[in-house]
Amino acid sequence: MTNRIPFITLIYLILLTSCASNPYSQTNRMHKKQAKLYAKQLRTFPPEHDDQKAMLQYGDNWVGTTNFSLRKPNFVILHHTAQNSVEHTLKTFTLPRTSVSSHYVIGRDGDIYHMLNDYYRGWHAGAGTWGNNTDLNSSSIGIELDNNGYEPFDEAQIESLLELLEVLKERHGIPTANFIGHSDIAPTRKVDPNVTFPWKRLAEKGFGYWYDDIEVSPKVIGDSIVPSEAIRKIEVAENEIFENGSASDSIHLTIDPKLALRVIGYDVSDLNAAIKAFKLHFIQKDINVELTDEDLKILYNLYQKYL
Repeated sequence: MTNRIPFITLIYLILLTSCASNPYSQTNRMHKKQAKLYAKQLRTFPPEHDDQKAMLQYGDNWVGTTNFSLRKPNFVILHHTAQNSVEHTLKTFTLPRTSVSSHYVIGRDGDIYHMLNDYYRGWHAGAGTWGNNTDLNSSSIGIELDNNGYEPFDEAQIESLLELLEVLKERHGIPTANFIGHSDIAPTRKVDPNVTFPWKRLAEKGFGYWYDDIEVSPKVIGDSIVPSEAIRKIEVAENEIFENGSASDSIHLTIDPKLALRVIGYDVSDLNAAIKAFKLHFIQKDINVELTDEDLKILYNLYQKYL
């Protein structure tokens, strides 16, 4: 008599083989299920009104507008994973109990893992502020770079990032100024991407701002280095030029570094944290709460760009 594999055992083996070929097949199914739930909620309109909502004066008829679209992201926030491998990060982002996610993860070898539709709200930014925006998760795309938090970023990784940013900027019309780091929006909590991140290189491609190489010469009032609690002001002399080429009397403007940081976008409620976040992004050395003359010149130059 021929040995036959029981039907249940056969199904089990098929499922086992499927899972072995794709370790994320189960979480992919969960993702699709959640997406279908959201799609169902979007289709259920007008919603049923409960007793509390019934107290509002709704009209008798629902009138569905023809003019609408999905919300679109307006920021890109860059992170390092602070984990040991891309596999570690992918596992973290597919465990419901972690409550963290990102739209894209980029491995050291340049491989890009697309984890969430750009129009969905990821859970990558957390509590943070940029300008007047206090809910960056709702308006941003999160990109995680596989990096332990201390090492330099691999060239293949940065090349893939630049290609991805070009697509995202064109697809969503994201302004140049709105490519920022996690530490920029959450200076009291985060320090990513780390100090080796090539922000200048990104800015040269149109993803974020960088200060000019030209000499900027504000007059700094006070000592050459002071702590932030005794922060100096920057006095800028601007000359009016007459048609004959001669200069008029100087017009002096006083710029408060705290205001300059606020104009760029930093939350200055904790000024020391804002200064450190600024230096992590733009100075990339001596990440402390001190502002040297050179730091202030850079700050003033950037302040003008963000106005």
